[in-house]
Parts: sequence; C-alpha cells; structure tokens
Amino acid sequence: QVQLKESGGGLVQPGGSLRLSCEASGFIFSNYAMGWYRQAPGKEREWVAVIDSTGRITKYNDSVQGRFTISRHNIRKTVYLQMNNLNSDDTAVYFCSLRRGGASVAFGQGTQVTVSS
Repeated sequence: QVQLKESGGGLVQPGGSLRLSCEASGFIFSNYAMGWYRQAPGKEREWVAVIDSTGRITKYNDSVQGRFTISRHNIRKTVYLQMNNLNSDDTAVYFCSLRRGGASVAFGQGTQVTVSS
C-alpha cells in the first residue's frame, strides 16, 4: 500500500532554514506528481507546493514563493521541501502527498515545523 513518511521538521528561529524529506513506497514513484501541504493550528490544510513526475515543473503557493523549493529524487523515491527565511506564519504540520489526476489522493503522517525565537 501507499506509504509516505515525512522527516526533517523541528524548531527553528525566524529567518532560519529547514529541509523536509518524504520517503515514498508502495507505488511507482517516478510516475506521479507529488506535493507538500501544511496545516497550522486552528486552520485548514493548505497546499504549499507541487512537483511533476519528472521534477521539471513546480508550482508554489504565493505565501512561500521565492522562499521554498520543492524537488525530488526518483531513484531514492524521495521528495524534498527546502524552506528558507522561515517566519512564524510557516509554523504548521507539513504533509507530503501523492497526486493523481490533479488531486492529492494520499498523505503522510506529517512533520511538525515550529518557527519561534
């Protein structure tokens, strides 16, 4: 079955950086687009970034454009989210997702990112 396992979250000061990873299994990773979402306390889950199956096409939520970078390594079956210049609004649980037909059909358990001084 599809498994997505996120890692790399933690506590970081404003202006700092983190790199999230998501290891995938249970499907042919190189065939599918992947995405990152996040959910802040008291808010709905929101889309952060998506990447196509080849890694050549990426899209970002306006709130992270220019600060976050999504990438993937198809041999390692891993998708990454490099997050720079973090601020308190980025505090959330971050989830990776398997995308199929333009929608996210599976999510991991998430990894907590807390931005605080």
